[in-house]
Amino acid sequence: MQQSIKVHSRLLDLSSPKVMAIVNVTPDSFYTSWGECSDEVLLSNVQLVIDQGADILDIGACSTRPGSTPVTAEEEWQRLSHALQLIRSHFPKAIVSVDTFRATVAEQALRLGADIINDVCGGNDEEMWKVIGRHNVPYILTYAQEIQSQGEVKDYDYTMSHVLDYFQSRLDALHRMGVADVVLDPGFGFGKTVEQNYRILDQLDILSVLHAPILVGISRKSMLYKPLYATPEEVLPATVAANMLALERGAHILRVHDVEAAKQAITVYTLAHKIK
Repeated sequence: MQQSIKVHSRLLDLSSPKVMAIVNVTPDSFYTSWGECSDEVLLSNVQLVIDQGADILDIGACSTRPGSTPVTAEEEWQRLSHALQLIRSHFPKAIVSVDTFRATVAEQALRLGADIINDVCGGNDEEMWKVIGRHNVPYILTYAQEIQSQGEVKDYDYTMSHVLDYFQSRLDALHRMGVADVVLDPGFGFGKTVEQNYRILDQLDILSVLHAPILVGISRKSMLYKPLYATPEEVLPATVAANMLALERGAHILRVHDVEAAKQAITVYTLAHKIK
């Protein structure tokens, strides 16, 4: 199992779970958004999640919530470039991931100092992998079937054998292109029913056969609030429970809105496993 990823000249150790903080700079995120706040508030919020223990900041400037309409690449870059420059200048040691499915945006972000690309479309932009290969940066590969549908549920085969085949074929292609560090994201919430999401969560440990780090992004998603007849604001306890299940099944990175709660869950998980 790969125990680290190379972020420029340093290694990010994944032998213990890490937390990725969601930094949304869109005005229409399904939960928290910092897209319309002042620079001072944005920096204060980023400082808070860093103080709480965030290992990675994941900046997104184009909403992929169900029912949303993607903005143009130009608008996405306008939002992203300002936030990325601001965060990079004030937090030069932070590991910064950029959440985008567009190769042109990824290219510009990497030139501006991004460390990781988080691609929720799994390389549907055929230029994306070329960009990753040229810059030799870690790449988060999402299990995504036509993410362009923006959350619309399609009749796909979400068995774990299909998920494994999907990831294996793309891992092989990425490695042939010289991309060494690939993190796998099962894509919870994207075009899947509640039942399909839980099936993948239950069998998440099967992905260990691919010997790649696993990222889980379940935080406050509909697979949690719909069965509970709740809202995203009401499901922090469910998020912590789901994240603990993911940790038990081999997750290396938790992508979350609530950093402090995730860090506490990781601490409890780590303490319990030290006793074994």
